[in-house]
Amino acid sequence: MAVDPALNADPSSDFEPLDAPAEGVPGVVDTTEGLREALDALRSGEGPVAVDAERASGYRYGQRAYLVQLRREGVGTLLIDPIAFEDLTAIGHALAGTEWVLHAATQDIPCLAEVGMRPAQLFDTELGGRLAGLPRVGLSAVLEYYLGVTLAKEHSAVDWSTRPLPEPWLRYAALDVELLIDLRDRMERDLAEQGKLDWARQEFDALTRFTGPPGPNDPDAWRRTSGMHRLRKPRALAALRELWLVRDAIARERDVSPGRVLPDSTLVDLAMRQPRDATSLAPDRAERSHSRQRRAEQGLLRYQGAWLGAIRAVQELAEDELPEPTKRGDGPPPPRAWADRDPGAAARLTEVRAGLAALSERVDVPVENLMQPDTVRRLLWRPPAQRDAEGLDAAAAEQGARPWQRELVVPLLVSAVERHP
Repeated sequence: MAVDPALNADPSSDFEPLDAPAEGVPGVVDTTEGLREALDALRSGEGPVAVDAERASGYRYGQRAYLVQLRREGVGTLLIDPIAFEDLTAIGHALAGTEWVLHAATQDIPCLAEVGMRPAQLFDTELGGRLAGLPRVGLSAVLEYYLGVTLAKEHSAVDWSTRPLPEPWLRYAALDVELLIDLRDRMERDLAEQGKLDWARQEFDALTRFTGPPGPNDPDAWRRTSGMHRLRKPRALAALRELWLVRDAIARERDVSPGRVLPDSTLVDLAMRQPRDATSLAPDRAERSHSRQRRAEQGLLRYQGAWLGAIRAVQELAEDELPEPTKRGDGPPPPRAWADRDPGAAARLTEVRAGLAALSERVDVPVENLMQPDTVRRLLWRPPAQRDAEGLDAAAAEQGARPWQRELVVPLLVSAVERHP
């Protein structure tokens, strides 16, 4: 089990609020000379480096970094403005051979790589918290658990592309890395005591090769539109695809989040109704908030020619040019369809799901971290030709499962495949 939080904080007091950096709020590095000094400091520092990045999600197009925070022993905290420089490759070079400490690394790795920073080794305090069995793994919750301090998150959703950045935002950004290395050290001891440190190291090593989800250039990105399950007919799906592409082009040109051009729900409404003239563009139902309603009204009016043009283009498509209701992939069908299509596979899945639930309880690790659910489904839907432990282990490794995961989960797979051939 995870370490009792009472061992990490004074039980006689509430969590201590972390509301100001111990060394004050550093200035933003946005000049060549300032960057040169920062590089010299990082090279002379000791131990791991805490790293974080702030994006302008919901405001700007894409997921680029608008602020990078670094903290290292002997250096203190550095706030780097990546917009002021062509890239930050020099920082990556200065930290060569240094372990990076991040929280929820998959959120930051893609935007850091975009500016030339990529870790060769790392420690993820969010993933580490999952493996340690913590019930909540947000940064503030993990800091409370291990260090007895609480962290305010009031500026987590602000527009970080704003310049100059307000002082309260910079204070918040600096606090995100203030105790990250101390947190890493406490968590490492906890993982070691639970016998899970090697598991964590395998997971962290895999994260160094993480590239992120498909971007907007993915030809099927439009299928991730929220609410598209409401569309059943192929021509309505085609309308959504064309409207999505128009919205994406507008958002890219304006450098704003696509949702600020037109909310997903309005896009789906247009695809469903396919209005033929400007007087019919108004949606059938109002948006859930005043701000989204205002954006929907403004977006419909400002780009009404573009929306109507996309809908007209769809009317001219031949039947064989319409998209399929669901994307054809190489993976198994949805689990709800297994019983009808392959009762044996359905029985295997039911057995392994029960086994994983029991295993999760025993080792105090979430089921989804024991092995990727997609990997489990693939191995059970179409087991490899060699269906023994060696064959299933090799197939799981090919799917990216780590050694510790295979050691725990492959016996469950073998048993299910043997019992339900």
